[in-house]
Amino acid sequence: MFVLFEEDNSCKTGSILAESETSLHIETVSGKRTKVKAANILLRFQQPGAAQLLAVAEPLAGEIEADFLWECVNDGEFSFVDFARDYYGHEASPVEAAAVLLALQAAPIYFHRKGKGRFRKAPADILAAALAGLEKKKQQALAIERMCEALKNGQLPPEFPPLIKSLLYKPDRNRIETKALEAAAAATGKTAAQLLLSCGAFGSAYEYHVQRFLVEYFPHGAEHKPEVEAAAPEPQTVLPRAEVLAFSIDDAATTEIDDAFSVTDLPEGGWRVGIHIAAPGLGILPDSALGAVARERISTVYMPGSKITMLPQAVVERYTLTAGREAPALSLYLTVTPGMEIAARESQLEIVPVVANLRHHEIEPLFNERTAEDIVAAEMASERASERASEAPDGLAIPEFPFRRELALLWRLARHCEGQRGKPAAIQGMRDYSFEIAGDLALPEECRVAIEARPRGSPLDMVVSELMIVANSTWGGLFAEHRVPALYRAQTGGKVRMTTSPLPHEGLGVAQYAWSTSPLRRYTDLLNQWQMISLLQDRTPHFGAKSDFLFSALRDFELTYAAYAEFQRGMERYWCLRWLRQENMSRIPATVHRENLVKLDALPLLLRVPSLPELKPGQRVLLALESWDELTLELDCRYLETLSETVSEDALAEEAVQ
Repeated sequence: MFVLFEEDNSCKTGSILAESETSLHIETVSGKRTKVKAANILLRFQQPGAAQLLAVAEPLAGEIEADFLWECVNDGEFSFVDFARDYYGHEASPVEAAAVLLALQAAPIYFHRKGKGRFRKAPADILAAALAGLEKKKQQALAIERMCEALKNGQLPPEFPPLIKSLLYKPDRNRIETKALEAAAAATGKTAAQLLLSCGAFGSAYEYHVQRFLVEYFPHGAEHKPEVEAAAPEPQTVLPRAEVLAFSIDDAATTEIDDAFSVTDLPEGGWRVGIHIAAPGLGILPDSALGAVARERISTVYMPGSKITMLPQAVVERYTLTAGREAPALSLYLTVTPGMEIAARESQLEIVPVVANLRHHEIEPLFNERTAEDIVAAEMASERASERASEAPDGLAIPEFPFRRELALLWRLARHCEGQRGKPAAIQGMRDYSFEIAGDLALPEECRVAIEARPRGSPLDMVVSELMIVANSTWGGLFAEHRVPALYRAQTGGKVRMTTSPLPHEGLGVAQYAWSTSPLRRYTDLLNQWQMISLLQDRTPHFGAKSDFLFSALRDFELTYAAYAEFQRGMERYWCLRWLRQENMSRIPATVHRENLVKLDALPLLLRVPSLPELKPGQRVLLALESWDELTLELDCRYLETLSETVSEDALAEEAVQ
């Protein structure tokens, strides 16, 4: 005796070896012996054999039309055996009964299972909806196939243009356009971005990277709204005018000039050194529309050739420390003795006359590591002689340039402060890289890029960085002393983080460090400036010790600021790859940092070279540029040879930008 039974939602046949009231021992066609519950037995038969039943029934089931079956069946639950008898008009053979069973199981939208071998016809309305769904899926499959073929042939389907951003950056895998794109990408071996670029969906890899960032962080556009752009509020209070001549030190591209300096001789000897910080917090209130814009943007976004400012241009122009205007400022005055000791510190709000914006590219050729010592010596000799010296003590000519005396003094002060902290203001050997993009960024393929390496830690760098450390640590100390809540940058146990507690910054060697010197560019600095203004004006701080706003601003700043920095590094990497293509580079020297990690010459690019042999750090090598992809920002190089020269271990401190 043979049986047809159901197991794992499929029909199987076998021979009965033994049988009890509740179960049967079956040997299946494959030879496997199994125990089957009696309730799972659908049909018992003698002919044909177990191996032949389904083989004969399946072709017969394929000839049965589901529409016709549904028309034939009455409402209500039924057994496939009873229905087979009605369908064939006689007692159905095992093959005929099995054929009807298979046909019913193959049409689940027509017949709903109600138990082992039992079914019920689908209601007419449900069947109609199911058939419409099947037709829709069929049409979608045809559409996916059509779109996929178009993409593979380098053509953009007409459905794609309105969906490009979502397809690239936030694909909805329930959409047929996404399914077609994924299928075409898999068939061509390309990424979705590569495939869409080849079809002309967007103009360039540059556009792809920028738009990906904007979709994530500026979904409503990077431009400031007109009503906000037009708002440039004046300071909310009348301020005294400082009797100083302030000047700033920045690179040529800086327009958000946050800081400036002044030096005033004191009658009793020594100097009054002013650190002047732009004060947009005097006009912008935390709960104003501009305050909300700054809170939402968190920081200015930088990228080679462009930037997205935190504050609208009109506000920047009102509060930036541009030469030739008098600007509101938060000033820290240091009383400096002839021995470069800071004898007193005083903070005040005032109007500061800015007389010059010194630029690195103009001053550094004159005031640098080679000339600074001679200039300082000449200025000190001039002080002793009460007149300006025209030559250095050794007879070398000393160049004349604006604020030479002030810069020499500030450099002396900066070196003294650095020595007292016991920490360098900048790691020697590190470099900053400047990118100059010539051309219209709307046509990046036609732009030319120039990349220039500039050693970090020059006298000008030291002056700015050291005096900013003095300001940020001093104001952080004031916050702590007066118990005014603020946002601090701390480093303990080697970990750098933002905090609301005045913890030490071990890396800088200061007791506390509150970012306060870039309020035009960073929200943390603007928030701290609001708190400092309240402190100096003897008013209740805007944010209390347990302010949810303070903690959320800290959290959002850390996350967003890190993302902005990552985007900047990515865009710098893009322009590095563009430079390699522009210069038609096929070989490039590099320096081994560790294992197979190398840094390319003249570029802020670190990458791994799998073919690199085992070499010591500092060893110079020559690499062949195999390939690079401006969409994925990947660069593949191959080791060619080891060069004779090496780089010192100290120089390997150069930053790991990528």
